[in-house]
Amino acid sequence: MSYFDDTIAAISTPSGIGGIGIVRLSGKNAIGIADRIFTSPKDRTLKKTPSHKIIYGHIVNSNKEIVDEVLISIMRAPHTYTKENIVEINCHGGAVPLRRVLELALKNGARLARPGEFTQRAFINGRIDLAQAEAVLDAINSATEQSQKAAMEQLSGGLSNKINILRNKLVELTAFVEAHIDFPEEDMESPSLNDMQKRALKICGEITKLIEGSRHGMILREGLKTAIIGRPNVGKSSLLNALLEHDRAIVTELPGTTRDVIEEYLDLNGFPVRIMDTAGIREAKDVAEKEGVKRSLRAMKGADLVLLVLDGSEDLHNTDRELIERSALQNTILVINKTDRSQMIDLKNIGQETVKISALTGAGLDELRNKIIDVISDAGGGEASHSGLVTNIRHVHALEKALASMNS
Repeated sequence: MSYFDDTIAAISTPSGIGGIGIVRLSGKNAIGIADRIFTSPKDRTLKKTPSHKIIYGHIVNSNKEIVDEVLISIMRAPHTYTKENIVEINCHGGAVPLRRVLELALKNGARLARPGEFTQRAFINGRIDLAQAEAVLDAINSATEQSQKAAMEQLSGGLSNKINILRNKLVELTAFVEAHIDFPEEDMESPSLNDMQKRALKICGEITKLIEGSRHGMILREGLKTAIIGRPNVGKSSLLNALLEHDRAIVTELPGTTRDVIEEYLDLNGFPVRIMDTAGIREAKDVAEKEGVKRSLRAMKGADLVLLVLDGSEDLHNTDRELIERSALQNTILVINKTDRSQMIDLKNIGQETVKISALTGAGLDELRNKIIDVISDAGGGEASHSGLVTNIRHVHALEKALASMNS
């Protein structure tokens, strides 16, 4: 059943030039509208075409002039994405053919779809729930294999199934509690008050587990926020370029070359990493550099992981020691750079994990990549943990409210 009376249409493929482009229609009149602008060599009509079949033909205008050669997919309600009749017109992928076909659909009774309206109809018509609808965008925006797997797990109902099980347990428990209150003297086959308390605590534990798992899910959805921090000229920008395997940041011998935070996405074995190169931290000499240092410290504070870069060819500076102390309460890897030179650094009594690398030669970078992946895995972002992951801040807030209500 559809709750909408009109038919919507939109170009469903990205803008630009490609081999194929798709104009999609959804609504009770989708097939009829498409039929009015379509002709086939054997005069076959779309109204008589069975569901989930493809038919070849041409889109024509009111003068019966051919606009484009197409393949049309017919999908009849309710077995479609929106649970409405859907028509997908597979055109040539240039901007002009797609625009002309869409204009003909609009002239013949369709309305231009708003952004996200096909998914909105899928949600309102009961094809997907809200968590699944949110996962559609996550699947589209996923930058790595693991983030895409997490999105598809949610889109397939993994999180919804867990929430529904919890909801059913709560409804059952509420019924038992109300029965005990309303009919205290009745001999009913129901759990004792002690058993009900145990059930409530178990439900609280399951909600807590979902909340704790949200950090893992957020990493897979948004990427592990990783800040490269250090003094000027220790090789921060060189490290960024080496990890990305291309020159993204300017590298010079002059201190203060990087003035702002440079952010890039890195794919590490399918895991997303938001890696940030920052301005060198020192006593700034001008307003622009002072602002750069402020942004560096802000990026450091908000990071899931800090890569604190030290120059292995020099003794520890006071700034190095201050940064080591400042980062002690965060997830931090001390990256000893410039191992291709004679080593002067002394890290006795530091007590933090170190990785020795050369951003110039690439030595030690594989070990560093593995250490970053370990941080994600330790956070629960491993492949086996995708089922029922909470990846959305809205879901976290809803679960926190539920837990607070249970504990009150």
